[in-house]
Amino acid sequence: MTTANLVERTVTTVDGKSIHYAETGSGPALLLLHGGGPGASGVPNYVRNIDALAEDFRVIVPDLPGYGGSYKGIDRSDPFGALADGIRGLVDVLGVDSADFVGNSYGGACALRLALDSPDRVRRMVLMGPGGIGTTRGIPTPGLQSLLGYYGGDGPSREKLARFIREYLVHDDHLLPDEVIDARYRASIDPEVIANPPLRRPSGPTALRTLWRMDFTRDSRLRELRTPTLVIWGAEDKVNKPSGGPTLANTMPNCDLLVVANTGHWVQWERAALFNAVTRDFLIEERP
Repeated sequence: MTTANLVERTVTTVDGKSIHYAETGSGPALLLLHGGGPGASGVPNYVRNIDALAEDFRVIVPDLPGYGGSYKGIDRSDPFGALADGIRGLVDVLGVDSADFVGNSYGGACALRLALDSPDRVRRMVLMGPGGIGTTRGIPTPGLQSLLGYYGGDGPSREKLARFIREYLVHDDHLLPDEVIDARYRASIDPEVIANPPLRRPSGPTALRTLWRMDFTRDSRLRELRTPTLVIWGAEDKVNKPSGGPTLANTMPNCDLLVVANTGHWVQWERAALFNAVTRDFLIEERP
């Protein structure tokens, strides 16, 4: 998979913030929203999926606010809302009234918040191990602790990043080349990111309110959200608990659930062929 036809651009939204994105393919608009680990960005997160999905869709792959080539610094009091605002600003600039969204982890939380805030902008969603489904309660998972602690202690290092990716993002890392870790490490030590890491556990006097905002299971709108949704969860996910899958399926009116055996948090990487086929079929399915 070469993603050879990608065109990359940076646009400025109406509130003056820059969003970097890549685009390829034609057809209905499909946005792929990446996860929130250190050094994450859009294209590397979906390098095994872009070409396959571009056969049927206009695939748009942004760097989320705080990551890659997009603006740094987000609202700490409502991080998922800030992500949704940034992506809504992007689709406004692109003239996209309604689109399909695929979201991995942090990107899944972004897609879900966007659908809750602006349901008319989200036609369908595919969410892989999304954040905000009870994962903010209690002690974080080992993977989430590794993610949130990356910039703490003795600071970022390639060793810390390699451990996070190989132990927590995937169940079997034999297909994961060192180049992936090298590229993400370089991105993770951008001085702007070190000065203001985009994802960290809330603290201080507003922490409780922030955690409530980051937990969709407390949002009464979730039961009324009729957006057709496919939730895909790796059975061996060590970052976001797989129990979040049934929670969404039992709460949302039009939510299907697929649990993928022997797979970690990065379903779109480990099981790319399955992910691509299931996602395509779900997004083009005709429902009454």
